Amino acid sequence: MTVQTIAECRLLYELAHTTDSDEAGLRTRLGLDAAHVSRTLDSLVAAGLVERVPAGTRVALTARGRAAAGLLAERARETLRTFLGSPAPQGSAGVALREPRPGDLGWIVQRNAALYAAEYGWNADYEGLVARIVADFAEDHDPHLERVWIAELAGRPAGCVMCVRDDAPGTARLRLLLVEPEARGHGLGDRLVGAVVDFARGVGYRDLVLWTNDVLGAARRIYQRHGFVLTAEKPHRSFGKDLIGQDWRLDLHRSGE
Repeated sequence: MTVQTIAECRLLYELAHTTDSDEAGLRTRLGLDAAHVSRTLDSLVAAGLVERVPAGTRVALTARGRAAAGLLAERARETLRTFLGSPAPQGSAGVALREPRPGDLGWIVQRNAALYAAEYGWNADYEGLVARIVADFAEDHDPHLERVWIAELAGRPAGCVMCVRDDAPGTARLRLLLVEPEARGHGLGDRLVGAVVDFARGVGYRDLVLWTNDVLGAARRIYQRHGFVLTAEKPHRSFGKDLIGQDWRLDLHRSGE
């Protein structure tokens, strides 16, 4: 493999996680200057890992580039597993759910902002939304009806989710489901959503709702496995992107029969 610099690794990662990239977009998302991005892309093109689309400024990974990006991702996962002293992902071994400790609410904001910027190119508007949601919970919540879970893998935070009261009577809302990329494959997403469903049903909510976007395919599949039903879709412009928002609902009485 010919990738040698951190900048080349960052560009390969970005291109592997976006479907439509141009040099201007890469500069914005990575916070690099134009000359640096151009030089790095030239190096990757010369190595046969990236190609420039003719008559335009778009760039994309070649087949060789996709293989290199996959190898880099696997090496990163192996490094993390070695650092954490955990085995390769299988089942839910080493996974624990707990209540937040001091500093965890700030971690939720930081990781949501960083992860969605890296994987989907969302801008700081999303960080502001998450910060408001977390601040509202921290300042005023009913511990009997609202809760936050932190998922740990090998003793380190690796995911989160929140259950809060919705405006509709008898309805709870699932918010801010997140699983770190390196922790995927351990069933953390299922464990987190299952915890919300069990809690909401146990304290007497009738319905559990959530709002998400169609690009978040892995999360949607988890919701479907737990019985959520899509109730509405609407295009919108948020977080610097054109998205399709989705409302999902779970009838807790029926799903618990």
